[in-house]
This record gives sequence, C-alpha cells and structure tokens, in this order.
Amino acid sequence: MTHPQLQAVNLSQFYGPTAALDHLDLIIHRGQSVAIMGPSGSGKTTLLHALAGIDVPQDGEVYFHGATGAEAVHVMSAEQRAELRLKHFGFVFQAGLMLTELTVVENVALPLMLSGVDRASAYQTASAWLNRLGLEGMGDRRLGQLSGGQAQRVAIARAQVCGPEVIFADEPTGALDSVTSAEVLQALLESTAERGATLVVVTHDEHVAARCARTIRLRDGRIVADSEAADSEAADLNVPRAGAARTTSERVAP
Repeated sequence: MTHPQLQAVNLSQFYGPTAALDHLDLIIHRGQSVAIMGPSGSGKTTLLHALAGIDVPQDGEVYFHGATGAEAVHVMSAEQRAELRLKHFGFVFQAGLMLTELTVVENVALPLMLSGVDRASAYQTASAWLNRLGLEGMGDRRLGQLSGGQAQRVAIARAQVCGPEVIFADEPTGALDSVTSAEVLQALLESTAERGATLVVVTHDEHVAARCARTIRLRDGRIVADSEAADSEAADLNVPRAGAARTTSERVAP
C-alpha cells in the first residue's frame, strides 16, 4: 500500500498537564483496516476525532488524501469539516447515535438526503444496504424494536450508504456479546473492504484488533507499537514478525 489516506503530523492535544496526543505522527494508507488500541486515557478517541475532523487539535496537522489531493483538515472551518464528514467519512459508534424518532430506513437514508439526493432514490439505496446487511423487511421498524446487533448493522448501513472513502468506528462492538460482536465486526469489515475503503477502529478488544490488517497501540498520547512497522522490519531482515515495533514517522503531505 503506497497511497496515504489519512495523515497526522506532530499532532498534540493537552488537557491541563495531561497529554491526550503528544507530538504524534501517523500515516494510514488507502484501503487499510486499522485498529487503534490502548488503555483508557491513552488518546484513542482523541486521535479518531482529530483524523475525522470532529475536533481540531491544539497543535499539528491533519490531512485527508482524497481524489483531488491532500486536504488540510486542521485549517478547515467547522462548516467545511462538516461537509468533509458528510461526503467522505462514515461513522459507527458504540451507542449507534441514531435518531430514535425515525424508522430504520429513514435513519440510513438521512445522509443521502442531506447530500441532496431525492427521497425516493435515498430510500432505495438505503433499503439496498439494509438488505445487504441482513435486515431485509426491517426498514419500517423503530430502533427500539431491534436487537443490539441489528441496531449496529443499521449503523453500519448508515455509515456506508454514501460510499465514503473512510469509515471510522469507535468501539463498534463494545456493547455486544461475543457472538453478536463477531457477526457485526464481520459485516463492518466485509462491507468496507468490498468498496476498497479505509477502516479505522478504536477498540479495547484484542479479537477486533486481530481481524484488522494493522494494529496501532497508544500510551500517554504516543504510538508505542505499530504492527506495520514490525512487519516492515521483519521483511527487511527476512525473519518472522517481531513482537515489538517502532513508530512510523514518514511525512507525505507538503
């Protein structure tokens, strides 16, 4: 993988004396599935929010490498970042964060309609995604009528419906039992990989991380292990993958 999709350069975020991100450098390549792990307070969600343009870091640079080149997320206005998230990013959160007053199909179709797609076409595309994720015939239900696993499949459908280049998932299986978690994770991985999109997952679950192509571990706002670096070192030495890793620090954006 040679094409960057997301990039953080010297990223820092402090809350008083506590470093949520501490001069962090990171490149995520197009089409990768990446798990971000670490203990509570290590900076996982802060990093996801910075990469996704939800929050602007106190210092450093964030780039999204799209079809038209590198876009500097860290200098965008709130309105520009909202448009970036709508058009290029999809989100799956542990709690779903869907609108309970809307039906399932209305929730999935909403990003399309916000993008200017007419209602009929949006509903048709939303229904196709629901069918694809094993939720055929459930479009008229309310969220309260679904199981936890079904609700997360709805969240995946909503995240995928606009065809975003990047899916961000924050503990997407954290509230599910082990069997349902495996099923939901499989649906998330398959639906993202089939489109050639990039997946960034924040998780505490080693089973979730093991299913991703790359695992990044944080502690105190810094990358302390990166399986991609470990794989690269092992390949250079022509030896099996080592257990330790080093931080990737290459710089791509101007």
